[in-house]
Amino acid sequence: MAYHAEIRRKDPGCFWFLVGQAESMEAPFGGGEAGRKKAEELATILNKLIHNLCIRCAKSDSIYDYFHVGVLGYSEASCQPALGGELTGRSLVPISELANKPLRVEDRVKQSDDGAGGVIDQTVKFPVWFDAYGKGGTPMCAALKEATTIVQTWCQEHPTGFPPIVINITDGEATDGDLVAEARKLTAVSGDDGSALLFNIHLSSTAGPSIELPSNGVKLPDQHAKSLYESSSPLTPFMVARAKELGMPAEDNSKGFIFNAQPLHVIHFLDIGTRPANVHLR
Repeated sequence: MAYHAEIRRKDPGCFWFLVGQAESMEAPFGGGEAGRKKAEELATILNKLIHNLCIRCAKSDSIYDYFHVGVLGYSEASCQPALGGELTGRSLVPISELANKPLRVEDRVKQSDDGAGGVIDQTVKFPVWFDAYGKGGTPMCAALKEATTIVQTWCQEHPTGFPPIVINITDGEATDGDLVAEARKLTAVSGDDGSALLFNIHLSSTAGPSIELPSNGVKLPDQHAKSLYESSSPLTPFMVARAKELGMPAEDNSKGFIFNAQPLHVIHFLDIGTRPANVHLR
């Protein structure tokens, strides 16, 4: 059966995040006038995810390379790797190198339980690899073409490993071609354990309801949403189980797609999408 390969240092997992950075990402979630911009909120979520992946790969005093991670931003008329600092220009980076080379480490304040029914502010260290950005259009097809090239190389080099997982995060419509056609080229790439997986998160630009992990496109409001749905891969059985644990409405034939996602949806979805299988990392 496909999607059962064990994640190990010899056959690491591959996560690639395609991040829309159009001008509309400067607006707040849900179409409101207040609150953090979508670009800023997404940058915080992705940086925290990368940090959590580093922690998951920590063994004793070392970070083992169970995963390789890349972030590609697409905006204006181009797409390019979005990691900063010493990792600028890198498409995929072993997790140990990510852990050791953040762009910077910030002091941030988080609220914690004070043990007496209240909350207290605590200053914590927050590593940053990826900065918020929003300008221009949405060359999503160019991003998918670049991802396809990376995925092809990965599968040739790791033919027995778990297939690469590509997560596309956007608040807009592709401005440079046929999204479904490009997505099918990506998901046609395969190794011994199955085809590459493509999941899509559409960020909320309005106050309308979200549509989470649908098994059909009946309730989707327009052709743009339906194209994102058609472009998305089905969740693996383990991902369906994880989604149910998080209280999401997953079914056996659910696709990895959320329309009109709010920040908590994004956090939960990324947790689902970066847990390929219930295996012990070794």
